[in-house]
Amino acid sequence: MELRHLRHFIALAEEGHFGRAAERVFVVQQALSSSIRKLEDEVGVPLVTRSTRRVELTPAGHAFLVGARETLERAEEAVQQAHRAARGEVGRLTVGFVGGLAFGGLPEIVRVFRERYPDVSVELRELTAGEQETALRSGQITVGLMLLPVHDPALAVRTLWREPLVAALPATHALAGRGQLSIRDLAGEPFVFFPRHLRAAYFDQVMRWCHAAGFTPQVTQEANEIPTLLSLVAAEVGVFTPIRFFSRVSLPGVCYLPLEDPPLIDIVAAWERERAEPALSAFLEVAREWLQTAQAPLH
Repeated sequence: MELRHLRHFIALAEEGHFGRAAERVFVVQQALSSSIRKLEDEVGVPLVTRSTRRVELTPAGHAFLVGARETLERAEEAVQQAHRAARGEVGRLTVGFVGGLAFGGLPEIVRVFRERYPDVSVELRELTAGEQETALRSGQITVGLMLLPVHDPALAVRTLWREPLVAALPATHALAGRGQLSIRDLAGEPFVFFPRHLRAAYFDQVMRWCHAAGFTPQVTQEANEIPTLLSLVAAEVGVFTPIRFFSRVSLPGVCYLPLEDPPLIDIVAAWERERAEPALSAFLEVAREWLQTAQAPLH
């Protein structure tokens, strides 16, 4: 049963005249009459009674009219739904993220995305970069937000933003009153940091920066999570060089200061090259827009 036959039948039922109905649906009268006969043959019962002056619906035709209108409405809804899906306005998105981004950027990006695309279901999963690469390959997540490098060549990677490092010091530290620090100012200070195996690229970049400044940081305490590291700073265990986004974590006893000529850390999105879903494209655009306009204040 073709949708055009239903449209022709509805037009005839509402106009009650073959000529006017034909004009309404932009066909000649003979084509409309043929369409109605084909529809009646397919349904198996007469739907209209014909006279020289007016066309009237049979009882079967009245009943069929209700279903025909509902069918066309559902078909139109399906078309609109397909267009919305193609624009990324409906669907499901599973986002993997490294833990630190929960404090800098991710909550705002997800909030803006949900406001703009309320019919896309968003699920968040905190995973290390290595776990995200595995989850992307297995289809468990749609997109991963992480720091470089991304090792799997099958994954597409887009840099969303680049963030500098800052210094996190105990509020009681002698340097806490300074407006800006050089990395050399931290030579001789005890450091707290991630274990290298969790954030190898981040760890190595900080070490290279310090070596270039003439010293090797002495990491006296390791922790896996940003809040724990900042708590260690507040407890005066050592200093830390987080990405500027993490300075959004306002913790009593911690002072954040900008650093001169700091390394820039790439925050990237990764996804399977063959899985460029419309909802993913929409999410990446929202992330790019927000990250490029956001300013992470120092506390």
